[in-house]
Amino acid sequence: MATIAIASDHAGVALKAELVAELSRLGQLPLDLGPADTTSVDYPDYAVKACTEVTAGRAALGILICGTGIGMSITANKVHGIRAALCHSELDARATRQHNDANVLCLGARTTGGALACEIMKAFLAGSFEGGRHAKRVEKITSLEAKR
Repeated sequence: MATIAIASDHAGVALKAELVAELSRLGQLPLDLGPADTTSVDYPDYAVKACTEVTAGRAALGILICGTGIGMSITANKVHGIRAALCHSELDARATRQHNDANVLCLGARTTGGALACEIMKAFLAGSFEGGRHAKRVEKITSLEAKR
């Protein structure tokens, strides 16, 4: 059982609830970082909360949801140590774990239905980094962080 940090903005609250329930069914430990309702919030605040849990080692992976997933993805990738990927398919989710060693999944509540989002999340959780030829590319990404 792994702790999975999960957060959204107001647009992603309903999808987040579905994913939290699915995480529990899968035997994972969801760490729901909010928000609790659809009152308007600023997505960067919630992205940073979840990413901090991942970089601190208190969560194995993170999941972020906003209207399109784009804002969460942009924000998450500003956090040192985070490799976030906006995924629209199971293939995206598997590939980003295998090739990019992504540690945060971003989803769009307005672009991805609940059933598909659950399948994408399951593929993301099941994936693992292949290393090999991909390792040098991830190292190059990491070196860019050091230059900021």
